[in-house]
Amino acid sequence: MLALLHTSPVHVPVFDALRDDTRPELELRHLVDEELLVRARAEGPEAVAHDVRARLREAVAAGARAVLCTCSTIGSVAEASADRIGVPVLRVDRPMARAAVTAGPRVTVLAALASTLGPTAALVEEEAHRAGRPVEVRTLLVEGAWARFEAGDPKAYARQVAAAADAVTGADVIVLAQASMAPAERLTTTTVPVLSSPRAGLAAGAERVGRR
Repeated sequence: MLALLHTSPVHVPVFDALRDDTRPELELRHLVDEELLVRARAEGPEAVAHDVRARLREAVAAGARAVLCTCSTIGSVAEASADRIGVPVLRVDRPMARAAVTAGPRVTVLAALASTLGPTAALVEEEAHRAGRPVEVRTLLVEGAWARFEAGDPKAYARQVAAAADAVTGADVIVLAQASMAPAERLTTTTVPVLSSPRAGLAAGAERVGRR
């Protein structure tokens, strides 16, 4: 069983649909804790490290063989907790970052939350260093988009993110930093590759479950 740690309930049907489409045999268990993101935005990701570990242990107690954290803001904190809980803990955005650095050195990271820009840029730089590739990461906050998401208008949210991606120049690849931004990938018209995290992240999680 793969557990998924979310900071928004909107991710539950997204990952269920991906599982049904790509890995119908995979059992998922969803844990949703919106307060983790609220506090991480206000105080920084390390402020919620203890609570993140508590949720991860909850997942293990329920039988999880691996945990996938779908929140980019707290992903590094979750990933760093793996040794303490005894099962693999994956960031949903790591496979996306790995793919981004193979696309070219000029990577533009788009996010609707400022708290996500730093962690995602750092992850891309980490993957570039690991691959021995040069990288120049530029970050761009899609102003006002998160308010649409919080207002329950995901279509307007996706359209605004897509418009921001289409306006990017001087990039070899565009990274949509948050899992919630994935629908925008299908709306973009830019010729620059646009990457989102849910599909590749779920595949990586399923692979780790299969190894154990």
